[in-house]
Amino acid sequence: MPVKPRKIPMRMCVGCREMKPKATLLRVVKPQEGEAHIDRTGKSPGRGAYVCDDIECLRKARKTRALERALNCTIDADVFDALEGQIAPGEGQ
Repeated sequence: MPVKPRKIPMRMCVGCREMKPKATLLRVVKPQEGEAHIDRTGKSPGRGAYVCDDIECLRKARKTRALERALNCTIDADVFDALEGQIAPGEGQ
């Protein structure tokens, strides 16, 4: 009996609005109680949004407030700074 290939979960980047494999994206999660933060495991409870591992996508999501709209909350600058640090250490301010 032939083995079926596993289905790869796809998610949309809030910056570039492209569908990409979930494993290649960074997840930002907003728990019911607390502030938005980076979810490295992808399993934290709460509302999540995905952004590409690309500094330009993150900057576009920040400028258009797409990440904040996806999570239904305001996001502090330190969360954006931490994301930028994860995406491109050495780049940025």
